[in-house]
Amino acid sequence: MLDAGGRAPLLPQARAAFVEALDQGWADPRRLHAEGRRARLLLDGAREAIAAVVGARTDDVDLAPSHTTALHTAVLTVARGRRRAGSDVVVPAVERAAVLHAADTAVASSGGRRVEVPVDRHGRVDVERMVDAVTAPGVALAALQHANGEVGTRQPVAEVHDAARRAGVPLLVDAGASLGHVDVGGAWDVLAADAGDWGGPSGIGVLVTRPGVRRSPVAPEDEDRWFPGGVSVPPALAAAVALQVAVADRDAADAERRALVDRVRHRVAAEVPDVEVVGDPDDRLPHVVTFSFLYVDGEALVTALDALGFAVASGSACTSSSLEPSHVLAAMGVLTHGNVRLALPRGTRGDDVDRFLDALPGVVARVRAAGGVDGL
Repeated sequence: MLDAGGRAPLLPQARAAFVEALDQGWADPRRLHAEGRRARLLLDGAREAIAAVVGARTDDVDLAPSHTTALHTAVLTVARGRRRAGSDVVVPAVERAAVLHAADTAVASSGGRRVEVPVDRHGRVDVERMVDAVTAPGVALAALQHANGEVGTRQPVAEVHDAARRAGVPLLVDAGASLGHVDVGGAWDVLAADAGDWGGPSGIGVLVTRPGVRRSPVAPEDEDRWFPGGVSVPPALAAAVALQVAVADRDAADAERRALVDRVRHRVAAEVPDVEVVGDPDDRLPHVVTFSFLYVDGEALVTALDALGFAVASGSACTSSSLEPSHVLAAMGVLTHGNVRLALPRGTRGDDVDRFLDALPGVVARVRAAGGVDGL
């Protein structure tokens, strides 16, 4: 299993917490009876634990039905809440599609613009142009991922946050690929994250909002004004427990997986012809690595590797019906097709990585030969 991006294996401690909460937190936490109050205590405890990790107040933490929902809600509610201050939304070209689409929706209703900022070949945003865009008149919101989940490159969030704060513009930081793996720091005004990525259950997103950030609901009135209907208590508690475990083990997991990724980057570049290993080789997430091959169909490559027992992802959308290349790789100006992305879960063994690397050159050669490209 070499593809844990956004859906990592559930940590054992999170599984145990989930099962326990099925007995203790089954009730609706909005009810006033004893079972409801017990469920409410567990839900509040989950929010408190997450708040402690990210350096926020419990009241600042909202739990969402998914990471995508958290991102959509963040962009739409902040943009609506600040519509008197501005109507433009600033986004780097490599943000998640959820952020880009939400920005389009927000500006369509406000008459503003989605201001897109370019990146370099590592996928890192141009700081000077990002600062210029954020500090321009009429900006409602700026977004900047903490690190790119497709290529691993970390972004200059501290510099951009300083500029945004001076301009009075809130900065949304998407830490969906980072939280639980690296320290995300405090350079953010709104923070979104994904429990499934750090070894918690899928179906829990996190949205943290600093005091003073104006937001306005976009959904119909509900007791939970940000995420109507709320979330289920067992996965919420399991998500919090998984985050605590991941953070406690973060340094050791970082060192182990960073060494494995370094091995992958070196061997792929040395042993497979016509390959481009992308993303920053040093200032990056510890567990993500992406590379692309000339003359290779990405879907065929992923399928061939899966047949040998290697679960990998493709950064290009050639595995979808659209057959369009990844917008991240395209924005970086790197090879977009024949792409493979690894996101190593905790506990990945070196011999499993070596088996993958031993098999990869032959698989690439066979896929190329099947496509009529041979002799490289």
